[in-house]
Amino acid sequence: MTRPAIQLYTLRTVDRPVIELLELVADAGFEGVEFAYRITDEETDVDAVLETLEATGLDAASAHVPIEALEDDFAETVAFYDDLGVEHVVVPWLDADHFASSGAIADAATRLESLAADLAEHGMTLHYHNHDHEYTDLDGRTGFDAFVEATDLPIELDLGLALAARDDVVERLRSLGERSRLVHLKDYDAAAGKSVPVGEGDLDLDGIAEAVTTNDSEWLIYEYEGADPVETLERAAARTSDCC
Repeated sequence: MTRPAIQLYTLRTVDRPVIELLELVADAGFEGVEFAYRITDEETDVDAVLETLEATGLDAASAHVPIEALEDDFAETVAFYDDLGVEHVVVPWLDADHFASSGAIADAATRLESLAADLAEHGMTLHYHNHDHEYTDLDGRTGFDAFVEATDLPIELDLGLALAARDDVVERLRSLGERSRLVHLKDYDAAAGKSVPVGEGDLDLDGIAEAVTTNDSEWLIYEYEGADPVETLERAAARTSDCC
C-alpha cells in the first residue's frame, strides 16, 4: 500500500526548528518524511528527531543524500542515516554533464551501481531522483531513457520535473513498475513554468493514483517549491492520501 509523505525541502523557508516541522507535517496528515536540507550530520540531534518520529507516528520514508557525501564519507554518512532509521537513500542530483552522451550515462550508471552495492551491505537501497536536465537529445531518444535502460536502480520519479521535460509521467510511472518505490508528487503548471500546490497544476492525479497503486509504490512524497508552503500542507496531505 502506498503511503503519503512529504519532502522536507518543501519547508526549507520556514523558520522553525526541525522538530516543529516534523510535528507540523504529522498534524497535517502525512505518515512519513523524506529528509533533506535541514537534516545533516553536523546539525541534527538524532535522538530528538527519533523521539519526535515516535511521538508523532511519522516514519522515515527516505533521505536525499548528495553523492559526494556517500563517496567521500561513506561510513559516517551511512551511520548517520542508519541511526535515523532510513532504508531508502536517494541521490538527488547529478549535473547535466552526466547525461550529455551515452558514455557519460554509462559512467554515471556504473558509479551509482557501485554505491548501491555498498549500501545494500548495510541494508539500504539507493535510488536516483531526476530533474529535467536528464532529458537530453541523444539521437532520437532522451538521456533519461538511456539512463533508465543502463541501470536497474530504483528511480524516484519527480513528476513535476518530468512533466517540465514534456515526459508522459503516467506512462513513465507505468514503465518503471517496481522500480518506482518512491515517487515525488510535485505538481507543475506548464504554462507558468513553475511548481504549484498539488491539484493546481497539470499532473493527471487519477492516472498517477492508478499507476502507483499498480506498481505498489511504497511512498508518494509531496514536494512544493513555491511560497507559503505551510498553507498547502493539509490539502496536500489529503490529496496525496487520495492518490494512494
